[in-house]
Amino acid sequence: MKKNLVRAAGAAVIAGAALFGAAAPALADTPGVVVVDEPDTSGLNNIWTFAPLGVPVLGLIQSVNGVPGKLLPSF
Repeated sequence: MKKNLVRAAGAAVIAGAALFGAAAPALADTPGVVVVDEPDTSGLNNIWTFAPLGVPVLGLIQSVNGVPGKLLPSF
């Protein structure tokens, strides 16, 4: 019984130390207010960056359309 109690206490101490160690970066000195500037999106208006489905659809179509001309020899 005493051996199990010592093991449980030791496990609790180790788990607590691991939890505290993992939380240390989050508890570090962080500023109270973080100001984030808006990203520069001025160059995102071409067919290669317009991606409503997560993939630049028009650019993908243009790339796939050009593949046969690059794979097949031109006569």
